[in-house]
Amino acid sequence: MTQHPARIRIFDTTLRDGEQSPGVALNHAQKLEIAHQLARLGVDVIEAGFPIASPGDLEGVSRIAREVRGPIIAGLARAGRADIDAAARAVEAAGKPRIHTFIATSPIHMAKKLNLEPDAVVERAVQAVQYARTFVDDVEFSAEDATRSDPAFLIRIFQAAVEAGASTINIPDTVGYTTPDEIRALFAQIRAALPPSVILSAHCHDDLGLAVANSIAAAEGGARQIECTVNGIGERAGNASLEELVMAFHTRRDHYGLETGIRTRELYRASRLVSRLSGMPVQPNKAVVGDNAFAHESGIHQDGVLKARETYEIMNAELVGREAAVLVMGKHSGRAAFRKALTDLGYSDLPDDKVQHLFGRFKELADRKGQIYTDDLRALVEARSDIPQTFTLAGFQITSGMNMTPVAFVRLHTPDGPVDATAHGDGPVEAAIQAINRITQITPQLETYRIQAVTGGGDALGEVSIGARYGETSLHGTGVATDVVEASARAWLRVINQVVAGMGKTRTITQTTP
Repeated sequence: MTQHPARIRIFDTTLRDGEQSPGVALNHAQKLEIAHQLARLGVDVIEAGFPIASPGDLEGVSRIAREVRGPIIAGLARAGRADIDAAARAVEAAGKPRIHTFIATSPIHMAKKLNLEPDAVVERAVQAVQYARTFVDDVEFSAEDATRSDPAFLIRIFQAAVEAGASTINIPDTVGYTTPDEIRALFAQIRAALPPSVILSAHCHDDLGLAVANSIAAAEGGARQIECTVNGIGERAGNASLEELVMAFHTRRDHYGLETGIRTRELYRASRLVSRLSGMPVQPNKAVVGDNAFAHESGIHQDGVLKARETYEIMNAELVGREAAVLVMGKHSGRAAFRKALTDLGYSDLPDDKVQHLFGRFKELADRKGQIYTDDLRALVEARSDIPQTFTLAGFQITSGMNMTPVAFVRLHTPDGPVDATAHGDGPVEAAIQAINRITQITPQLETYRIQAVTGGGDALGEVSIGARYGETSLHGTGVATDVVEASARAWLRVINQVVAGMGKTRTITQTTP
């Protein structure tokens, strides 16, 4: 008789640990959009944030708890009443609420950070779990820096936490220190010491590039929940990559005997969404979701794939939501063909007014670019914005060249009608930004600027990602166009319009993470 694969729960912490990536600041609308995509993806748990961090974080988690159904919605809390109170308020509207509480257990953390003796740490853990259970039935307990802790002490504190009411025990590799052999043995030892009903969870960081390997090894040792992020974003070098873990279990089910409940065809869409909203581009050679993950340049490889795809592909692109074949669209394509192309790419839920707007952008792009490919269409869809458009780009002209100061002429549609301005800059992009600032009378501070080609060829679409600060508020904007200055202007206008709409994110305390 064939044994049925064991089930691995996917605990997604993109909105909590992922958002702690340097330079990432998601507003409420962006976090909610990602949460809905995570629900479509089929994750078991969404760790929606760290409610005590700020009133904005608490409201962001609360909104997800109210509006997203399907996954468990978790809020992170240190082992203290104030944190747990905030987490309880944040998740109370969830269909399936969870409080995730933690305290450090390694000798260096207990002595240098907490200034507590081990007995006091155990006492705090027990009190935290007991208090969290007064609000919810589902409590997860984490031992921060577990892989540098004494295993005997871990077993002691975990047994006490389970007695106090914790049903999930997380054993995090907080600083990415452990190895696959070590973590496999540690999980096996702790698994043997706790009741079978308790779910063991792994939370691995990628400081040594071992987060995915360590997470899989933990599953081999008894973990049945893995904490991970889309694209592997997170503190320092990041977390275990959700898409890599899911496809490893799926592709090598024969070896691991494990499976997840993830809808794999939503993986690429989730990756693109998180990359766009976080402003963190995916490296081309990234497994599963990178631009080159299903590309073949070598003549030998191309010949093999043409004869039989499985010669050089252990999974196919369609399985993770990507298009293997080129989708050809051009300026003669009609609205019906455009709608069908979007549906084929998984964007069947777009309202008619959004499709009409995108169709206009598509026609403009086709006139300049000629042939339109799958990634061009994805870029057009994902560059859409629900931010109120107080200011929009009507046109621009740049004068620039060697040994001359760049000058930008910009025209914007404003609430008072079309307004023009001219400005100088160190380069054409800065000149355009200065002209926009002159018209809008809003001057955010530019903090990060990234550009990457979305598609190939000399007429490739460029995607500009801008991070900015206005007062104490962090903002992010993206723009897509074949012209770099146009893409930059569109990205900057997204930032300006967020300022007008009062959007963005303000942090008030430094976050601590398992």
